[in-house]
Amino acid sequence: MAEGAVSDGRTAIITGASRGIGAAVAVAAARAGYGVVVNYSEDSAGAKTVVEEIIGLGGRALAVQADVSRPADVVRLFDEAEGLGPLSAVVNNAAITGNLIGALVDVPAETVQRVVDVNVSGMIFLCQEAARRLSTDNGGGGGSIVNISSTATKAGSPGTWVHYAATKGAVDVLTVGLAAEVAKQGIRVNAVAPGSTNTGLHAAAGMPDRVERLNPTIPMGRGAEPDEVAAAVMWLMSAEAGYITGAVLPVSGGR
Repeated sequence: MAEGAVSDGRTAIITGASRGIGAAVAVAAARAGYGVVVNYSEDSAGAKTVVEEIIGLGGRALAVQADVSRPADVVRLFDEAEGLGPLSAVVNNAAITGNLIGALVDVPAETVQRVVDVNVSGMIFLCQEAARRLSTDNGGGGGSIVNISSTATKAGSPGTWVHYAATKGAVDVLTVGLAAEVAKQGIRVNAVAPGSTNTGLHAAAGMPDRVERLNPTIPMGRGAEPDEVAAAVMWLMSAEAGYITGAVLPVSGGR
């Protein structure tokens, strides 16, 4: 195992873990001793690379393809995770922007629908299945759900990703509501809201320099690194955050 890790058979599912924040969380979870299910939708090569890195650290990992917007895929994802050990954490990171930047009125209807399907419906499906399996009322061992939101909810991302920001607002409400529902079932539900972060998300939308251009608006003067977001996720998953549920933690450099 990686230095400092404790191998106790715990398993964590990380969605959208083939790159960016999801990949960073997957590696951090492995370092903390979790067996890690590396979920991906299309990027099988990226998921394989993350799994190989985890195995190279002495950890346990499994790549599982699943489209989180499809309920049957979500159930299969959780079923396959059972092969690594008892589930104790789920990090709902999978999300898309539609790979475009512009005014809301110019976003095609099919793009809006797909973004909502993945970012909202998919998040709900994942939270439902996680709650069913983790709940002590159902024989589960309890655990932690961490949803990945965004500080885009503060200003709404005008001129860029209003549709995306709106879906992240739904994530915040889902987090608070579900946390209250399952608090007595041994499950904590929280969210991390990254600000501008150095991932491939911006380049995929056609604006690779977006993080750099936003730096002057950030009090700390720079965008986050994926590892910094992952550290916040891991803290919320840890026993140190054992009395925290329903929280949305910004990781934004003060913006």
